Amino acid sequence: MTSLLIQNGAVIPCNGETRTTFTPGYVFLRGDRIAEVGAGQAPERLASEAGEIISAEGQVVIPGLINAHTHLFQTFMRGLADDKPLLRWLEAAIWPGALAMTEEDFYLAAMIGFVENLKCGATSVLSQHYVQTSPRNMDAVAEAARRSGVRARLARGYADRDPYHPKFMETPEQVLRETERLVRVWNHSAGGRVRVEFGPLIPWGCRGDTLQTIARLAKEWDVGVHIHLAETQPEVKMTLDETGARPARWLDELGVLDERWQLVHCVWLDDDEMDRIAAAGSTIVHCAVSNMYLASGTPAVTEWCKRGIPTALATDGPGSNNSQDMLEVLKFTACLQKVGTLDATALLPEDVLEMVYGGGAKAMGLDGQIGQLAPGALADITIVNLRKPHVSPVFSPQSALVYNANGNDVDTVIVNGEVSVRGGQMMNIDEAGLIAECQKAAEKMWSRAGIRK
Repeated sequence: MTSLLIQNGAVIPCNGETRTTFTPGYVFLRGDRIAEVGAGQAPERLASEAGEIISAEGQVVIPGLINAHTHLFQTFMRGLADDKPLLRWLEAAIWPGALAMTEEDFYLAAMIGFVENLKCGATSVLSQHYVQTSPRNMDAVAEAARRSGVRARLARGYADRDPYHPKFMETPEQVLRETERLVRVWNHSAGGRVRVEFGPLIPWGCRGDTLQTIARLAKEWDVGVHIHLAETQPEVKMTLDETGARPARWLDELGVLDERWQLVHCVWLDDDEMDRIAAAGSTIVHCAVSNMYLASGTPAVTEWCKRGIPTALATDGPGSNNSQDMLEVLKFTACLQKVGTLDATALLPEDVLEMVYGGGAKAMGLDGQIGQLAPGALADITIVNLRKPHVSPVFSPQSALVYNANGNDVDTVIVNGEVSVRGGQMMNIDEAGLIAECQKAAEKMWSRAGIRK
């Protein structure tokens, strides 16, 4: 069994709260689990046992960041539809581009997306893939997750009714059959790092009876359910006009909401909907950068917190961010709430870290296993270099992480006890070769789709 000791850095355990810092501290890994965490110098017995010792002097050691919502096929759509609201953005680039992508394109797009997440410090990624033009598209994404070494939850997205785009629609039978196949193939492979769950895309693209069926099956199969909700005002109106209820209330009245559901965006919830989500125990996934990029609005995150709603953080897809930098997301999360509430204390750095870790672990279905440096937790760790001109001098490591650091400051990333990134470089991926291959494949896709600069 491999063992690894990280020492001499500032350690933020995030074990129950995010204010404690060990300066210096140490973390000892044994196999795929954290064995010991402490303040000061590591005991000599651990140094003697360690197969490798990493000095984190001048750096901060944190749990691996958790990106709780993205669409990695959109790496091939970066910059194709800037400066457009959601529905126009979909029509201009996302739909035509996705229809022109091949299985190999989806693999490459996911691979470069997972690599970007890892290099920016995210060890866990929840990607919703809703382009099912080939039954093997999801397998391609899952294979990219396995190959990259990331810890992944893959929401098998679908739309099974009008008024969604007809070329993306499936029958309920297809949805259930394919999701079951993927769960059987992937959820017990790759050492448990890659798992598939349900991904109904949006209330206005999904039938109520199918949602009730997948809610039942999610319990049977022990998987989650991942859905966009109340992202824009026009979407809310579409559901309200058709069903007579706002989106979260409609889901609750269907009897489907529970702790397995991850509700993405939730920009336009009313008080009744927030109360229903809190009572159901569902997790909200907040995508601050995407909400700003698409001008969707400013969600009431502080109101979610008052109600005790678990809140995770995410980049959203590369088509509406346009990066996968979770450290950047931390700053935008805090600042968007400050300007939205006109309260400079609306969210503190420690509050933001609690969301990315506590809420993120719940969204991934791994509460208590990731998002903390504690004995018995999975060995997913990120080390960030704080000795940079834009970060130093450091008064508070928490503040430096949220307000100063970015993905380029990530030095080392460990997933499941294995070093994936060292010195800011991937250990098991030819980055230059991957980038060149993706550029060529994306240019061919743009040509097929008729997308021009």
